[in-house]
Amino acid sequence: MINAFVVFQTFAKYQNNDIAKGQENYMKNHFKFYGITSPQRKTIQKPWLIKTALPTKDIAIEIAIELYQNPHRECHYFAIELIEKYSKNFAIEDINHLEYFIINQSWWDSVDLIASTLVGRYFLTYPEQRQSFVNKWLSSNHLWLQRTAVLFQLKYKKQLDQEMLTQIIKHLSGSKEFFINKAIGWILREYSKTNPFWVKDFMTTNQLHSLSIREGSKYLG
Repeated sequence: MINAFVVFQTFAKYQNNDIAKGQENYMKNHFKFYGITSPQRKTIQKPWLIKTALPTKDIAIEIAIELYQNPHRECHYFAIELIEKYSKNFAIEDINHLEYFIINQSWWDSVDLIASTLVGRYFLTYPEQRQSFVNKWLSSNHLWLQRTAVLFQLKYKKQLDQEMLTQIIKHLSGSKEFFINKAIGWILREYSKTNPFWVKDFMTTNQLHSLSIREGSKYLG
């Protein structure tokens, strides 16, 4: 059975300082890297993610939290992908664990994956939880919780709640934060593949940042 120490030890064997330097520069030196490429990491961790090798969900969450305490970004990526294996079996209280992963070791790459896969799946399972947590995250003034509120419906397509998305975007209207305005444009762009008429109408009847408009208009012609 997998444990955090095995992950640390195995990833360290593949340390490549030249690749790591480029990865760290790309991520603005927010994190350390072992220098493992994404395809290489997927190959390394594949045996750990097969069904027969997976621990119980509670143990997996403990492992993921321990992985998040390691400064190397590859450990954070694996932690998220490990938790994703349990996303169809979330319990209602697991939103507290997802919040932990959002607000720790935070940057766009991890938060976007958590929002669109883990939180997105959780709120489809427990829709009654959406409003209270969206309200909480919007009022928190925490950049990454707010970005999660914008992006958790990214893969919803016809299941997207237009009223809730409108509420979220209007609450964040006027923000000068790049990562918020980029996220607003991204969710509108993605939803325009499903409902271009709604998105076009929304963008013409609401005041949005120019970045959001540029991103959201990509598929509207």
